[in-house]
Amino acid sequence: MSERSLIGARSVLFVPGDRPDRFAKAVDTGADFVVLDLEDAVAPESKQDARRAVSDWLSTAPPNVIVRVNPPSTPWYAEDVAAVPGVPVMLPKAQDPAEVAALAAAMGPEPQIIPLIETAVGIHRAAEVCAVPGVVRPAFGSVDLAAELGVDPADNEALRHARSALVLAARVAGAGAPIDGVTTAVRDEELLLADSAHALSLGCTAKLCIHPAQVEPVSRAFAPTADELDWARKVLVAAGSGGVAVLDGKLIDRPVELRARAILLRAGESEFLG
Repeated sequence: MSERSLIGARSVLFVPGDRPDRFAKAVDTGADFVVLDLEDAVAPESKQDARRAVSDWLSTAPPNVIVRVNPPSTPWYAEDVAAVPGVPVMLPKAQDPAEVAALAAAMGPEPQIIPLIETAVGIHRAAEVCAVPGVVRPAFGSVDLAAELGVDPADNEALRHARSALVLAARVAGAGAPIDGVTTAVRDEELLLADSAHALSLGCTAKLCIHPAQVEPVSRAFAPTADELDWARKVLVAAGSGGVAVLDGKLIDRPVELRARAILLRAGESEFLG
């Protein structure tokens, strides 16, 4: 897996922190980032062993790795954070900007935080959470939020408002576009692609994966089409020529240029972004 910007990632794969035998295999799936999970995937009696396994593997400097720590309210949180210096951290149950700021301070210079917004309070305060220095982009915890709201996590209409609210909050705060929540039907590619298309239509630009089989379809679903890329490149070339720019008879203003940049960011075409 090559180095990739967290802001431009499309596929993010979870792997249990107490299964070090799966770490390298997860990287080899081609996921843009791999999340070594110390939270939900690890039983309480295995937390210490998982933390040690993750810390040991991180010492080999694998690329494109995130660690999901346990929430600040748990007895494992402080040791989790101390054990994973220098890597992006996913913070579950993120809803308090002060807790996010404290994590950023504990991580030292240039922290990279992915707040996992998975509560009603988290959605309500998402703009504040995403505005904390060090937050790169939020992730959407659809399953936990659905449980709190008493709705089916597979019902996209039930969670449409929450997804849109998180997209707006990230934009207001100047953070990257959200990473959408998981599709729990790990072998249903048709459903996975439909969920991805729905999330993309609302402004999410990546998705959390819980099985290696989901990585390739998700990466494909969130990748710009050839026509979109061609259009975006032409827009930026025209916009960079100076003066009033016109492409195919249409005026290129700042919103059009920003959309073109967003498309190329998803594709990782940094040479066009300046």
